[in-house]
Amino acid sequence: MAIAAPANAQPDAVAVAESLFNRGLADMLAGRYATGCPALSESHRLDPRPGRLFTLAECEALWGRIATAVARYNDFLALYSRMSEAEKLQQRERYDVAVEQRDALAPLVPQLTLSLPRDAPQGTVVQRDGITLGEPSLGIALPVNPGEHVVTTRAPGGPEHEVRFTIDRSESKTIELEVKLPAEAPPPVKPQGPGAQAVVPPGARPAPPPPDAGPSGRRVVTYVAGGLAASALIFGSVTGWMAINESSLADDECDDVPGQPGVAACTAVGKAAGDRAKDLGLASTIGFGAGGVLAGAALLLFLTEPPPPRPQVGQVGALRWSLLATPTGGGVAVRGHW
Repeated sequence: MAIAAPANAQPDAVAVAESLFNRGLADMLAGRYATGCPALSESHRLDPRPGRLFTLAECEALWGRIATAVARYNDFLALYSRMSEAEKLQQRERYDVAVEQRDALAPLVPQLTLSLPRDAPQGTVVQRDGITLGEPSLGIALPVNPGEHVVTTRAPGGPEHEVRFTIDRSESKTIELEVKLPAEAPPPVKPQGPGAQAVVPPGARPAPPPPDAGPSGRRVVTYVAGGLAASALIFGSVTGWMAINESSLADDECDDVPGQPGVAACTAVGKAAGDRAKDLGLASTIGFGAGGVLAGAALLLFLTEPPPPRPQVGQVGALRWSLLATPTGGGVAVRGHW
């Protein structure tokens, strides 16, 4: 443990690392590996040194975590290969022990293969002992420590599925994991008799009502025809009132010619008023005629519009009627079934 600490190590971190190392070493020598090994690991993280790394590997081996111990021994050997000759001379004894321990423990490391089913949803998360495993870590044998392990899977939006198992030294085990999909709402219970209503299972939301599609094309034509009819009737009324006024003015400006029944002598104002009265009367007649036709058409369209389809339970019949129009006549067709 005579190798100097890195130059960038903070004095406080070095002091904490030294304290953790002493405590971890004491726990390891007393057989308290569950507390000693984590203390040694934290000591090496704060102030990495070859002696601390070697001691951590020894602690993991004594604890029975042989896969972790082999990895720590390999880390120490890789660090040893980068040392100077003087440093290698100081660490030579630890190097020999690390090689011997690694070669003895490597064949005893269990191998575990975890795989997902082919229909597993994209984005399924797999964790082993709280560590998330990426897709490259699935389907291949990976070294693990002997003992009990917990593997969980969770599909996006689905529940977590847990698997617990034990693996022994030198054992190779393959586990195909199970993935639980998100629960689907059960379908509503169908009605059984006339007038019955569908029952929504507890916890399921009832289907929202269908959006209002707005008036049908036939109803729009009815509205347009009704509006045009009202406009034509108003036009006929206004022009009729104007024709009456013009006719009154013509009567005032015209006098009967004596001895010539039916012949009147009119001033220029009266003659113009009479002409305007005739034109306005014709316009009023056309307006009333068009308004009446359009109003009748709108009323007929409204009365003959089929009702919108409505889902009914226990319906025993249907009645349908429509307007027929031909070049020579028309009528109403009615048909139904029971």
